[in-house]
Amino acid sequence: VASATFWEGFDVPGDALQLVVIDKLPFPPPGDPLVQARSLRLQQAGRSPFKDYALPEAAVALKQGAGRLIRHESDAGLLVIGDTRLVKMGYGKRLLAALPPMRRLQSEQEFYEALDRLTRTSTTDRSCP
Repeated sequence: VASATFWEGFDVPGDALQLVVIDKLPFPPPGDPLVQARSLRLQQAGRSPFKDYALPEAAVALKQGAGRLIRHESDAGLLVIGDTRLVKMGYGKRLLAALPPMRRLQSEQEFYEALDRLTRTSTTDRSCP
């Protein structure tokens, strides 16, 4: 278990990391003074703070979070994003496009089947001392 601080500069090789759960979309905190200043500057320039700042920042952060999972061709794992805004809001398509290519599971059953395959593979491939 780790927080978003592990999204940059942190590498867990092999099957030691097979599941990444992102509980909420990583938008910059609106109460942060730096975020507020950047948003104000964009507004003053007639631009959208959400479209031109918050959304691109979230896309990069989401890509970095997902990137913790698959570091090498031989890596396998599941990425779970628990924030329903990803599929319910129009901007979700833009965030999904920022993710590396991967198969999307459509049901809870597909998730459990994939998780079962993953754990079966990782436990049978390890050599016992």
